[in-house]
Amino acid sequence: MSIRSSGPPPGSDEDLPRMSLLDHLEELRRRLFYSLIAFFVALVACSIYVDPIFDVLEMPIRRYLPPGKKLVIFGVPDAFLFYFKVAALAALFLAAPYILYQVWCFIAPGLYRKERRWTAAFVLSTTLFFLGGGLFAYFIASPFAIQFLLELGSRFEPVISADRYLGFEMTVIAGAGLMFELPVVIFALAQLGLVTPAFLMRNFRWAVLIIFIVAAVVTPTPDVVNLCVFALPAILLYLLGAGAAWVVARNKRKRELAAESAES
Repeated sequence: MSIRSSGPPPGSDEDLPRMSLLDHLEELRRRLFYSLIAFFVALVACSIYVDPIFDVLEMPIRRYLPPGKKLVIFGVPDAFLFYFKVAALAALFLAAPYILYQVWCFIAPGLYRKERRWTAAFVLSTTLFFLGGGLFAYFIASPFAIQFLLELGSRFEPVISADRYLGFEMTVIAGAGLMFELPVVIFALAQLGLVTPAFLMRNFRWAVLIIFIVAAVVTPTPDVVNLCVFALPAILLYLLGAGAAWVVARNKRKRELAAESAES
């Protein structure tokens, strides 16, 4: 079994390396192991600074807490589990560049030599989109949802659990980070020849439907406004990915024309 991408014809010096199914599974095991080690190291580092990290995570909700009130816990082990989750969320973002590099190392054997030179571009773009999604959630989506939910329950006195608030933040931030990877995923699929610009635009309405379904899962509120806060940027990112796929298709066509001219 070998992974192939579109590129130079067989027999050229750009031929892909051959890997068996067991080789692929062993490579996957190795990359997962390295990723877990990186996450564990980041988790230890973030555990040392867990209090200032949570100070940052708490800022979106702090302005809505009554004076003198704090987030609450309901059990003896809750504080330990809570701080572990805070450190884990921060560690995910801290280790993201290295984990994404391991993803690239797993994909790279299925690419041609020229394509394997894109390591830095892949790691940089995926990291920036992931961090961009997290920042979008932290500064825009999360405060918007918190304000909506607390104003909806303004007739009640809020007693907000620290664990439930963190679960809310983790879902919104991590979900938005993954959603913002959409252009990179589309670009990779186009480079592998699995999608084309025509296919992406022909199925645009289905993509919008899927985006709204995913946004409904990530969005912590049932209202249309908050749903659109997540879905509209994702639709724009889909169109950005379609544009990247068009660039890939154009470059492939240029290479094919150049190869035909060289043969004639």
